[in-house]
Amino acid sequence: MITKYAAAQWDLELDDLFLTIGHRFGRVELRRRMRDYVRGLLAPVARKNSWQLAEQAGHRTPDGLQHLLAGSKWEPDDIRDELQQYVADKLGENDGVLIIDDTGFIKKGTTSAGVQRQYSGTAGACP
Repeated sequence: MITKYAAAQWDLELDDLFLTIGHRFGRVELRRRMRDYVRGLLAPVARKNSWQLAEQAGHRTPDGLQHLLAGSKWEPDDIRDELQQYVADKLGENDGVLIIDDTGFIKKGTTSAGVQRQYSGTAGACP
């Protein structure tokens, strides 16, 4: 279980991260929406769709988040590179390697894109 102190520390780190990458978004509204979007993805929201994420952020509708992802101008490759440097500065060791492995996440469902059951080393072969 995450303590209130740990959650507050994570929140401060997210603020620090968004101070670092915020310049990649042309307007302050886009910076806030991206921050809200990331916080929603990290929150204990049952479904990570735009309505649920907007509700988590206190928005009346998902329109702003949808515009951020579909219509706003920003360079994801530049943000990725800056995020990679940020993580390396925070966690890095000269001889270290960071491996992110999401193969333990079993995809379920049949009606949404990307949820077809797939092979997972921790869950075994597909039926």
